[in-house]
This record gives sequence, structure tokens and C-alpha cells, in this order.
Amino acid sequence: MADDEDPKEYRWETGYEKTWEAIKEDERGLLQGSVAEIIQKAKRKRQAEKKGRLGMMRHVYVIVDCTENMGTQDLKPTRLVCTMKLLEVFVEEFFDQNPISQMGFIVLKSKRAEKISDLTGSSRKHIKAIRGLANLPLVGEPSLQNGLDFALKTLKMVPAHASREIIVIMGSLTTCDPTDIHVTIDGLRAEGIRCSVISLSAEVRICRYMTRETSGVYSVILDDAHFRDQLLQHVEPPPAARTQENSLIKMGFPHGRAEEGKDPALTLCMCHLDSTDDPSHLSVGGYQCPQCLSKYCELPIECITCGLTLVSAPHLARSYHHLFPVARFREVEWHEQAESCYACQKIFSEPQDKLIYQCETCEMFFCTDCDIFIHDDLHSCVGCCTLPATVASLQQGAFGRAQH
Repeated sequence: MADDEDPKEYRWETGYEKTWEAIKEDERGLLQGSVAEIIQKAKRKRQAEKKGRLGMMRHVYVIVDCTENMGTQDLKPTRLVCTMKLLEVFVEEFFDQNPISQMGFIVLKSKRAEKISDLTGSSRKHIKAIRGLANLPLVGEPSLQNGLDFALKTLKMVPAHASREIIVIMGSLTTCDPTDIHVTIDGLRAEGIRCSVISLSAEVRICRYMTRETSGVYSVILDDAHFRDQLLQHVEPPPAARTQENSLIKMGFPHGRAEEGKDPALTLCMCHLDSTDDPSHLSVGGYQCPQCLSKYCELPIECITCGLTLVSAPHLARSYHHLFPVARFREVEWHEQAESCYACQKIFSEPQDKLIYQCETCEMFFCTDCDIFIHDDLHSCVGCCTLPATVASLQQGAFGRAQH
């Protein structure tokens, strides 16, 4: 179809489009410059679309196509190997920005869905599961419906105060499903589960329909750099849904200190007690649950014994910026308002810096790269944090929000 908004019109009935002109070669005959420009524009577009507060707690299932189409070598060395490498980066970035969230992985192979890692906050377990895909035979066709049903059964049980998401990495252009997949999509929409798809081949209509119905994001990659950008855009949580409940969550802040005057006792950690791959062993370190005194070797985690969510103060601090994201900078044309970027001290010049960005609070000017870095990684305006008058006003505003 030509356009989702106009289903009556087919592609061959629309006007003549030179879609290939969006990508142009540079002086050396390379396409990397055009792809980088497309990625930069996509980042700016995502910045412009950000509205409202973001969710702090996320439960995400990543569904990975592991059928014969993932053996194609259009991504080097193969689609599957490239996907594995980028997923390792994604997992590390995800838990760095969302430390109190959980993630799980499902693979599609031979018309079946198989869970390779449960919903958990341990990046180490997920990376180990991802590396295990290297030994997986790539055969058969995928069943998107089976993967969605598998994730839906688990995400239905997640509390309503957390966002529920599914990210599908699809290499195939077809899906072999046992029943009507539209029924599954209706169930996902009814449960408020957001589904996004990254296609490694071309646009698939049922995937586009699913993302539109569930308020997700659909993207088709150009190369490995574009694949990385499209995958890492899911690191930042989506805006909190209107149906998402606001509730108080009981959390525990464990400590690893022993009683004064006594040596710490040798104990077993609960997180490896039933693990066959990495069995538990006696140790003196670890974190004790303040409610039931069970010991764990890493945080954050949900206590197996009493169900209490165990976190540390830095984890909450890293999630706090999702509640109050940095306001979008105003885009202005450069007419020598400033000589250089306030953050990186880059000298503005006419051809490269036609547009610069100004913080409306501190009124400092920034280049495009610093604008994206501040909003995507730093989560704090450099000018607002360094100018004394602005810092004082922001502290007063934060104190007022806390009282409210």
C-alpha cells in the first residue's frame, strides 16, 4: 500500500517519487555521509516528539527472529551475528539508563517461540543468553503470533504501574501463524502493551499494522549503523501512558555490613541457589534483604523469598531524570549570537552550523551534537548546572516540586 492513512491508493497510483535521491554519494563515492545525516535527522525528530514525563519502571520482551533469513550476509558477517553484537550493546545501555527495569528474550525458530531468558534485571544473564544464539541452527520460518502470545502471557501479570513493551527484530518477510494474528494484536492493544518492530529486510504490512494499533515504532534499517541507532532509540522509555497507574511501590535498600565486632559469616546467595549453569557457593560478600535477610550478590533484584524489590540509591537517582527530562532546546538560525558552543567550545561557522540550539532557562547556545548528547545521555543542561544564578533557581524549583 502507498500510505496507511489512505488505504484506497496503491503505490503505482501515486505520483512519481525519486526515493533513492535521499541517499547521495560523497566526493569519495561513499554513502556513509548520507546515512549519518539521516540518523542525525531521525534523532532530531525523536527529540521534537518527546512530550510529558517518561516511565521509570519498564518490563520489556525482545523477540528475535532466528530463522533461515537471519543467515543472509547483507549485514556483515551475517544478520544474526550483527544482531547479537548490537543486542549486547543494547542490553548494557538499557540497564544503565533503566536500572530498575526488567527485560527478557524470546527467539523465533521453526514456527515456534522459545524463551531464552526470563524477565530479570541482570544484564549478565541476558548477554550470556544472547551469546548462546551463535550455536543456534537457522532453519524454518518464524511465527510472529507465537512469539507475541508467549510475551503476552507473561506481561499480562505485570503490575499496571510499570510500562509493558515488546520489541521485535524481524529478518523475514513472512510469518507462519497457527490462527488469526489480528486477535493477538487486539489482545495486546487491550492490555496496553506497546509493540515496536525493527525490520532487517523491508516493510511488512502486518508489522506496520501492529505497531500502529499498539502505539509502537516501526523502522526498516539501511545498514548496521542505522540498525544500531534504531535499536538504541528504545533505550529511553516511552512517554507514560494515560492508562498507566500511579502507585506507591515498596522497595528495600539492602546493606552488606556485618554486626560490629563480628566477622561476616559464610552464606549462600539466593540468586544462584537453583542455577545449574552458575551454581551458588559460600561467600562473605553480598546484599541482605532488609525484610527477610536473604542474601543476593547483585542489585537490583526482586527478593525470591518475600517479593520485595531490592535496589540501591544510585539506581533510583539514575531513573529520576525520566520523570523530569530536560526541556527541548529552541532551534534558532545562527547569526553570530554566540561564537562557540557553550558545552564543547566548538567554533560556529556558516556552512556547518546553520541551526544552533538555545536553552530557554540559561539562554546558552549549543551545537547539534551537544544538544543530542545532553538530551540522550547527560540528562542535564550544561549551562543550567554551571551558571550560579540558574543553579539557585533550579534548586528552588526542585524543592517546590518535592513539596508538591
